[in-house]
Amino acid sequence: MHDLEPYYNWRDYYVVEEDVRSPFYGKTYSEFEYSERIYNFYIHPQWDDIGSPTLFLKIIYADYNEGVVVIELLGEWNDTLYNDVMTLKRDFADILIGEGITKFILIVENVLNFHNSDDCYYEEWFEDVEDGWVALINVRTHMLDEFYQANIDNYIFMGGELNDIPWRTYTPVQLFAKVEELIQRRLN
Repeated sequence: MHDLEPYYNWRDYYVVEEDVRSPFYGKTYSEFEYSERIYNFYIHPQWDDIGSPTLFLKIIYADYNEGVVVIELLGEWNDTLYNDVMTLKRDFADILIGEGITKFILIVENVLNFHNSDDCYYEEWFEDVEDGWVALINVRTHMLDEFYQANIDNYIFMGGELNDIPWRTYTPVQLFAKVEELIQRRLN
């Protein structure tokens, strides 16, 4: 797991620690000191701790004019033990919503498991973005089934073509346009 680092090719477009509106503004990152772990596995020091022992994230792009953010996740999404969705909502989404973000693209290809609790925070997130949306892209098949069983898809867009986006081949603007196009198709 220590080799999995957040996507860095978009740093010409956005750098989270230089964004005064970001929850990670001013943070200093190490390239060599591995201190964070998921279970007994060290993870790359570029990932950001969200207060969960199993889920880490990296905001890899934000555009406040368009109201969009792209967040890459790593680990295990565990609402049962750690209420990870509450942490994501309260400590990150709420801050970004306060800054005008209403469209959230969550890249979850490096999330290995999902453990459900209830859907209250998903519903709250859905209501708080009003004209926006939350989309999960590249969800592992077994997790997608678990999200559907928990009815999380009532509040978050996922699956279908969203599950097979070669997002690293896009610029952030192209990814946003692609995800928005897929969501608009579903809404129509």
